[in-house]
Amino acid sequence: MEKHYQILIVGGGNAGLSVASQLLRKRKGLSIGIIEPSENHYYQPAWTLVGAGIFDIQKTIRNEKDFIPKNATWIKEAVSEFNPTSNKVICSSGKEISYDYLIVCPGIQLDWNKIKGLKDTLGKNNVSSNYNFNSAPYTWEMIKNFKGGIAVFTNPSTPIKCGGAPHKIMYLAVDYWRKKGILDKCDIHYISGATVIFGVPEYKVTLEEVLKKGNIKVHYSANTIGIDANNKTIEFETKSTPSTIKQSLSETTAACYSISEASQADLTNKVTLSFDLCHAVPPQSAPDFIKKSHLADASNPYGYVEVNKNTMQHSRFANVFALGDCTNAPCSKTGAAIRKQAPVVVTNLLEVMDKQPVTAQYDGYSACPIPTQYGKLMLAEFDYNNKPKMTFPFDQAKPRWTMWILKTKVLPWLYWNKILKGTA
Repeated sequence: MEKHYQILIVGGGNAGLSVASQLLRKRKGLSIGIIEPSENHYYQPAWTLVGAGIFDIQKTIRNEKDFIPKNATWIKEAVSEFNPTSNKVICSSGKEISYDYLIVCPGIQLDWNKIKGLKDTLGKNNVSSNYNFNSAPYTWEMIKNFKGGIAVFTNPSTPIKCGGAPHKIMYLAVDYWRKKGILDKCDIHYISGATVIFGVPEYKVTLEEVLKKGNIKVHYSANTIGIDANNKTIEFETKSTPSTIKQSLSETTAACYSISEASQADLTNKVTLSFDLCHAVPPQSAPDFIKKSHLADASNPYGYVEVNKNTMQHSRFANVFALGDCTNAPCSKTGAAIRKQAPVVVTNLLEVMDKQPVTAQYDGYSACPIPTQYGKLMLAEFDYNNKPKMTFPFDQAKPRWTMWILKTKVLPWLYWNKILKGTA
């Protein structure tokens, strides 16, 4: 028999649990189902700290069942299809679940296979990624055992969750190698699909100084396409000219790279660079079951859910809301963004249920805690317009010890004890 819920939530991560908890705090009698296939719940923001050797990976994992709100129903299934015209969701098991209102928040998909060779070598051969639970501890093994040579850190050209994570680990690695006395033996490269180190000018200035201090060579608008673990090489595409590429390489690296020059047709050069250590971040996109659905934004190349960026209501289906990493809202995909989106979704959904106009607005707020060295962190907060939205009464563009404590101690506690329970 088909199961029906007043409110159906797809995704039991930060967004799904926060929204469910907040809804039930406002209206205890709601019938809420949460579709989530995983038995484990992860606090992923700490994986950078795991990769830096200062956080226990086991402390980032808990049982999903322990955080399902008391009056909500956990549906341990995976979604395969949406049918928003008939208000149904179809699970991979074939089970159909109907709803009055739908909240979509299953997170983001890591497209490991879009970098050739990465998946097969992840967590070994001096190749790691803090975006993977199993390989994050190996990042620390690589960093602490590094004796010098070419270290490469990558950032894809697609939107990703926690946009600062690809370079956070690089700054910590550089600081560790500096303190170990081997930084002068390290040739460090950041291969990034972005055009700048950070999109908000006030924070960008700080990070450019960190890059300069660490003598980090940055390759912007560069897209990593392959990793050859056997030959210890990484391949990336770039629009930069061969002369510009050569200028970004040190004397040490000059003998460890090759360029396949572009044809007149595509103007894309392919660069092959040797490495001794590689931290790679995969391209990311909406989960496949969203991409192929009627909920997806047809104009978005990554298949994200189409929403009004301020109300988080679906642009075409009034009884559907979405939040978190799966939406096409042009904000950074962070837990801080979810924390501001969740009450907006809750307020607006309840107003729709009461046949009232939606009133809550999300301004694109996001935050990115960026450690620039061990013991110091810059808390970047900003909105849709890339304008700083600083919470604290001091210049947050300056890295501080207090913000380091916020990241390493306060935020993990808040997450497990307040945020998921809808009280923060």
